[in-house]
Amino acid sequence: MRGSALPDFSARQLEAVLALVEYGSFVAAAARLRISQPALTRAVKRLETELGVRLFDRTTRRVQVTAAGREFAAVAERMLNDLGITVQSVREVAQERRGLVVLSSVMSVAGAVLPRLIAAYRADRPGVEIHVRESVHGSVLEDVRSGVADFGIGYVDELPDFAVGTPLGRETFSVVMSARHKLAGRRKLSLADLADQPVVALPTDSRTRRTIDAAAAMAGVSLRQMVVVTQIATLLGLVAADVGIGIVPQGSVRGPAGRGLRAVPLEPRLVRRIGVIALREREPTPAASGFLALLRRQWPRPD
Repeated sequence: MRGSALPDFSARQLEAVLALVEYGSFVAAAARLRISQPALTRAVKRLETELGVRLFDRTTRRVQVTAAGREFAAVAERMLNDLGITVQSVREVAQERRGLVVLSSVMSVAGAVLPRLIAAYRADRPGVEIHVRESVHGSVLEDVRSGVADFGIGYVDELPDFAVGTPLGRETFSVVMSARHKLAGRRKLSLADLADQPVVALPTDSRTRRTIDAAAAMAGVSLRQMVVVTQIATLLGLVAADVGIGIVPQGSVRGPAGRGLRAVPLEPRLVRRIGVIALREREPTPAASGFLALLRRQWPRPD
């Protein structure tokens, strides 16, 4: 059915029909709705004209609902119930009491910083569902571009035209190792100090790996990246088992996977800006806006 063929009536007119069916009197129905009797009469007449059927037979003493009126009243009751549920749902979404947030994050943030922030968000909004997609920076950008994610958390120094970045802080790189490692007592390490060490590394398409490789090339150091994994948590687990050392963003060691590991600052420092990545000109949902506000308030400050 084309939209122009649909009758034009209001929720108030539906309520008028139900009140007349219940009370059988314009006077009683008008009192129930807290409107004047003439206003009720006009509302019902306009509705009958719009529908092209008579809903009530009127006499000087009583109002009798017609067969068409009884059928329409049943539909009107369902419509008002559905409308009430919908209005409540919309209000809950607008007030962040219900909804869905899909965020895409680089792994160093997803496993370390995000758990605490998600816990803080859900403490106030237990009805909001949160989906986290953790991957390398390139996949985060694709999730934002395609609209799969409401926003991303990644590196904001160089972004494509479709994206806009809001910095949250800076990540510095550290060398991680088990507490038993011979370098664990050092206060700082250079890339040259790591030349003879087996390294557990991320894949070459990750921004972390490319940053490290570029710095090593500039320093004239050839790193022995002997084991390659796709997840930060796996990398840290292998480091804890003394398979090798790792070079990771400092934030990734803050999570549970970094417990018991020694993190030594890398000198000269490797620094990247990290922040929120959003699709240009896309307005966030109320639930996503609330999460973004929390990110800005509670993002951890550098040690």
